[in-house]
Order: sequence, then structure tokens, then C-alpha cells
Amino acid sequence: MKSQQHGANVSEIEVTNISVHGFWLWLAGRELFVPFAEFPWFEDASVSKITHVEWPSENHLYWPDLDVDLSVRSIEHPEEFPLKYRGA
Repeated sequence: MKSQQHGANVSEIEVTNISVHGFWLWLAGRELFVPFAEFPWFEDASVSKITHVEWPSENHLYWPDLDVDLSVRSIEHPEEFPLKYRGA
């Protein structure tokens, strides 16, 4: 008899801290800082909306409650993504 495969390891991604400047993501053994200055979609979001994050693929993060998709690379190297959000 074979064991069933377990679901995704939810501890692979976690928001570990939120400050007035941004938040920290624990992503598969590394920590990334997501500054509100670079990613303003999160600045006025509730803690529950920021912490509800999914990791559907290696370079893709998704916040379903905010409808925000980001590549991991855009967090690691924001200088490579020169387009900026401009509020309405």
C-alpha cells in the first residue's frame, strides 16, 4: 500500500513581520523585504490580506485578497522593473 502524497508545504512561504516601511517574507529558507515604497498596493492593506499569500510557482507570488501578482525577481531586484505604480 502506498501513502498518499501530502499537500503543499505551507511553511515554505510566510509573512514573518510587518512594519511601517514594509513586510518580510520567508520564502523557502530565505527572507525577502517588500518595501511599501516599491510595492504600494500593500501599504493600506490589512494584516490578514498581506499574510494571505500564495506561491503558485517558483517565481510567482499571489495575494488573492488584494489581487496582486508579483514575481520573486521583482522583489529581489526592483531596479530591473522600472515601471512604477502611480495612484489614481
